[in-house]
Amino acid sequence: MSAKSEKKDAGDTKSQGEVIALSKAEFLSRVFNYEKSQKWAYTGDKPCVIDFYADWCGPCRQVAPIMKELAGEYKGKVIFYKINVDNEKELAATFGVQSIPMILFVPKSGTPQASLGAMPKEQIVEKITDYLLKK
Repeated sequence: MSAKSEKKDAGDTKSQGEVIALSKAEFLSRVFNYEKSQKWAYTGDKPCVIDFYADWCGPCRQVAPIMKELAGEYKGKVIFYKINVDNEKELAATFGVQSIPMILFVPKSGTPQASLGAMPKEQIVEKITDYLLKK
């Protein structure tokens, strides 16, 4: 067992960030109001990562702790959201989610990029660095 996985201290907020669960109403106000416009226009002030998932999905459960960890590492730079496709069927349909997990990388300006399937942390970091933060 690695030292990292042994850290279960509730006060250890550095390694665990917040992944915000979005409802359709919250998505419309925080990310993109597709009911007002068909042309993509992100409304957030920081780039974001959106994890489309379901509770019963094994690969989704593998990605969830990685997202929490990255939310801590990128706190203040990137916002992390999650959308339960079982609860938010309309959002899932709007984005054509047919396979989960689907991770949507949303830059402040420009078009979002979707990645299908469980991704290792290194690949997610690469996408955040290269596409969202353009470093």
